[in-house]
Amino acid sequence: MRPRPHRDAGQAFPIYITVVAGLLFLALAYLAVGQAAVNRSGAQAAADAAALAAAQKTRDQLAATWRADLLDPAKWQHVFDGEGADDACWRAGQLAAQNDAQLTACTPELLKYSVEVRTSRSVGHSIVPGTEDVHATAHAIAVIEKLCTFTLPSGDGGGDSLPPLTCKDGKVWNLKPDDTTGLPKPEDLFDVHLADSPANDQ
Repeated sequence: MRPRPHRDAGQAFPIYITVVAGLLFLALAYLAVGQAAVNRSGAQAAADAAALAAAQKTRDQLAATWRADLLDPAKWQHVFDGEGADDACWRAGQLAAQNDAQLTACTPELLKYSVEVRTSRSVGHSIVPGTEDVHATAHAIAVIEKLCTFTLPSGDGGGDSLPPLTCKDGKVWNLKPDDTTGLPKPEDLFDVHLADSPANDQ
């Protein structure tokens, strides 16, 4: 039988085109999945930053309140319980915007903030229909952890001395009513960290 090279080549060409088209489709699909993953990662970073920013702002407010009430130890516990701070969700919105996202929800609680964000940019056009209108979303919770304890003196808490603060790693702050220098900093009084990650001083 005489060989028919031209006919065999003609039969192989459609198969070659099909294989190349399939590989191209897979590459585009992986690209779309990768872009979606990048958007999701960006959304989570924005949510984490927003929650931490709000919690840090509240921590600073609580520390300022504690300093203002320094001479009235009876009020200290309310401060360490997270009472009296203003809502700092506006700060979460600022950080979300700085990370190219929008704050869609913010729930302040005592010593905790829960936030949700939505990326400003969509996944974009791809071979997957509708991705041009899809925006990644993410949720994060930041916790404000009190680091100090104290014991009120007997009576109404007044007098010429203040109860010492025992804080992180056993550090003791011996406070004096007539000397407000060298007071604990906000990060000495409270730790701020994400709820699903190990405590990390911010």
